[in-house]
Amino acid sequence: MAPASTWAEGPRDIVAVLAKSPHPGRVKTRMCPPLDPHQAAELYGAMLADVLAATESFAVESGLDPVLCVDPPRAVSELARQAPPSFRVVAQRGAGLAERMAWALDEARATGAAKVLLRGSDNPALSRAILDSALEALEEADIVVSPDLDGGYGLIGMRGPWSAVFDHPMSRPSVLDETLEHAARLGLRVQQLQGSFDLDRGSDLDRLVEASERDELDFCQHTVQWIHNYQMDT
Repeated sequence: MAPASTWAEGPRDIVAVLAKSPHPGRVKTRMCPPLDPHQAAELYGAMLADVLAATESFAVESGLDPVLCVDPPRAVSELARQAPPSFRVVAQRGAGLAERMAWALDEARATGAAKVLLRGSDNPALSRAILDSALEALEEADIVVSPDLDGGYGLIGMRGPWSAVFDHPMSRPSVLDETLEHAARLGLRVQQLQGSFDLDRGSDLDRLVEASERDELDFCQHTVQWIHNYQMDT
């Protein structure tokens, strides 16, 4: 029998956001320079606000329970005050990202959830259409994934207890390929969704602004506004 979860009163499907506290020196360090640590923290705070707002809207309209998984654990109270009220806010567990993602999946499954979506907080450009298609694709597929431009993914969804697919190093260009290899060895049906992009480097700021000017990003207004203000000041 699966252990009881503190996440929710199940069983309902779950969408979980993995996030860090937006403190200087802890977030968006690969963007320093051109940003300084305080600017990087401000940008991440804007990104997280957009991700949580978009995820809450999706969860409410799709009948999912939204969960915010926070690192470090001491930041739970801080982010609980900032998160939309429908979110359950919990501390992440695990030594690294792979362990924390496996833990998140196992915790969600322990509530009785059949479908579990995990998304990061670095990808405010992940659209509602991708979230909807992920949930729909899990009617047939065992795993769904939305690739990003650096060889990883901004969203992964599962319909089963397959945390073993995370059993490899994260944050490197081969992450998506290695995840798909693990899934293939387990005999799982995988569907790749439309891709998106994280904000990890200075050039990604321009990419997001360009997409917003094409009216593609009406769901990440905090991030776009922060970037506009930053570009006007530099």
